[in-house]
Amino acid sequence: MNVIDVEKKVIGQVDGSFSAAERYEMGEMGLLDEEGSILAWEPVAPQVPRFAIEAQSVLNEAYDYGLPSSFTRGLGLEIKSGQSILWLSGTSAVDETGATVYAGDFRAQTWRTYRNLTRLLEARGATWHDIVRTSSYLRDIERDYDDFNRIRTLFFKCAGLDPLPASTGIQARLCRSDLLIEIEAFAVVAAAAG
Repeated sequence: MNVIDVEKKVIGQVDGSFSAAERYEMGEMGLLDEEGSILAWEPVAPQVPRFAIEAQSVLNEAYDYGLPSSFTRGLGLEIKSGQSILWLSGTSAVDETGATVYAGDFRAQTWRTYRNLTRLLEARGATWHDIVRTSSYLRDIERDYDDFNRIRTLFFKCAGLDPLPASTGIQARLCRSDLLIEIEAFAVVAAAAG
């Protein structure tokens, strides 16, 4: 299906902050009409059913922040074989209101990040034994990698993981200056309940 041909509705107007190149590209995708109205595609059912993964007891949805972020904490899809794949977005040391916790304390932020990821997994009936891959983003990998690796090793040992998930450590500028670590995870599970 060509997205240009799907139904659309007006959700706003282009203002002076949009460059000519932005307006051109938006028009080419059918997101801008000739009058300068911003259009949204009407929802269409995905070809493979998917579901959000939430754990509101420990962290809110990213789009609930005062300054909205455009991602879901986790997304899963059910595969025809009766299994699900879960993708957990980059998760950090934030609490149920979206506030950063343990600013300046890398080790505490790492433990809270693992707790938040654990709760997201539990929300879909999964555990760390279902994780097949993680990507860990550290603000200062030179300074913090040794502590990170010690905590990760202890956490995985406590979780009884064998074999360990595939993993990559990356130095990155994170979305907030007070966050020191962010981890994303991927899991494959039997058809998730929830």
